[in-house]
Parts: sequence; structure tokens; C-alpha cells
Amino acid sequence: MRIFLLAVLFACNVHAQTYPNKPIRLVVPFAPGGSSTIVARSVAAEMEKGLGQSIVIENKGGGGGNPAMQDVARADADGYTLLITHIGSLALNPYLYTNLPFDVNRDFIHVSLLAKVPNIFVVHESVPAKDAREFVALVKKEPGKYYYGSAGNGSAGHLAMEYFKLVSGIELQHVPYKGSADLMLALQSGQLMAGADSTGFAPQVEAGKLRVLNTWGEKRLAKFPDAPTLKELGYDIVQNSPFGIGAPKGTPPDVVKKLHDGFKKAMEDPSYVATLGKYDMLPDYKSSAQYTKFAQDTVAKEKVLIEKLGLGKGQ
Repeated sequence: MRIFLLAVLFACNVHAQTYPNKPIRLVVPFAPGGSSTIVARSVAAEMEKGLGQSIVIENKGGGGGNPAMQDVARADADGYTLLITHIGSLALNPYLYTNLPFDVNRDFIHVSLLAKVPNIFVVHESVPAKDAREFVALVKKEPGKYYYGSAGNGSAGHLAMEYFKLVSGIELQHVPYKGSADLMLALQSGQLMAGADSTGFAPQVEAGKLRVLNTWGEKRLAKFPDAPTLKELGYDIVQNSPFGIGAPKGTPPDVVKKLHDGFKKAMEDPSYVATLGKYDMLPDYKSSAQYTKFAQDTVAKEKVLIEKLGLGKGQ
């Protein structure tokens, strides 16, 4: 038995020393064009310098991120398949979907938290509301006329808006899209009047096609200084989107450590910080152990909120 354990430890050590010796696949559980892709590409660009291997970004959108989660859960636990983890796929989907082919606690290792992305609420330029309070008044005055879109069922924007509906007392139908890019196109064209997502709407806002009504963050955003927080408007809501890195359960500890140390170093690089800053995103480092606890706490907290909102399972 002792010889067997020594052999396993030796094999893991050799693996970690030679890792990585080929490109790494980083799966993003959303379509291209959203904040998850921005975070993935930004950290990968810095991470590649230290690892000496390329990190290939693979967007796998749709299904609330579940197909991407299943893909990574079933991948070889060798450090060559990683996942951008997100509040929706980790904390919401287990309670929104039935018969998931994976378990977020059993099938994944949390490597590191990468960034915290504030959510914003935007409307098409034709909507006559300057902030969330005015939008609430419009919806109550003309029930059934307005509806909102998000990057998909279980996305942070979906949860944030459902919570907003609860505290504001409005009825507002949800239209889920396959990702932030599709949501943005629908808003920009006027097919959709309102949407909730991350700060990737900046170009359309600057062009005057969309208007930011509020942010769900703790404070106003530098890019949208005129948009108040919901707390400023009297709504007790703070909702951000944390993004991290996950790996299949069973990935060797030495490989996880090497990845963690690499991501930590990448997040400290001024280039990464500056890139995120363009979108009002913030680096939010947590160690593997800290991120694991954070994920578990988030799952427990969001379960209570989902039950309170009455969303339940059945997707």
C-alpha cells in the first residue's frame, strides 16, 4: 500500500513538473461578446506568459451554461480543460433546472476567483424613463406593455431583475437570450425595450442607442456616473456577477496549485487590471480554498432568494 501511495505521489509530481506541455482549453458557458468572454480573454492573455502554453477560449453558450458545465465535468481531470464559473451556473442552475447531468459541488474544483462584474439595467432610447423609479411608474401605468431580456435563464441579469420585480411590485415578463451579444442586438434594434446584464453595453450607451437606468453595484460606475445605484433610489438590492476558474474534480492538487498561482500572478498584472477597468470590472482574487467557501456560501444564499422569488425548478 505504501509503495502504491508513493507511486501515485511520484506520478502527480512528475505531471505537475511537466504541466502544461500542450494548449489548455478554457470553456466559457456563454456566447461570445459578453463579460465572461472579456474576463476569460483578459486573464488568458496574461496567464499564457507564465505557463508558456496557449489558452484556447471556447465559447459554449445556451442552456443556461449547463452544456458547458457538463462538458467540463466529463473532461479528463488533467488540467487541460478549465471552465469560467459564474453565479448563474454555480448558484442558480441547480435550483432552476431539473435532472442536471452534473453536481456543482461534487464534479468541480474551484481554482480561483477572477473578477467581480457589476450588473446594470438598460432600456432602449425610446423608453421615456431616466431611472429605475420612473421605469416602475411606466410599467404600473401600462401593464403588459414592457418586458425585459437577459443573457439567459439563470444569468445574473435574470436573477437581479426578478429580485427588482419583487421589491418594486411590478409585473414584467422575462425574455431569455442565448448570451449577452444576442441580448445587445435585440436591445439596439428596438426589438426589446429593457435588459439586465453586465457592463458590456457601453458602446451602445455611448452611441445613444441605449440608456442606463441604474447599476446593481455598491457604488456608481465610473463609465456611467449619472446612473444611480438601486440603493440610492430606495431599493435594497446589491447584485454583482463574480467570475472564477473551475476544473474537473480529481485534477491533481499540484496542477491546481500551479494554475492558481498563475492566475493570481496574472490578476496582479497592470494590463489585466487596466483591461477590466475599461468595463468597470474589478479583479477579485480568492485562493482555491477561499473561492470554494465563497461558492458554497453563494449557493446557500441564492437558494433562499430563489425560493423567495418563487422561481423554482422546471426548466
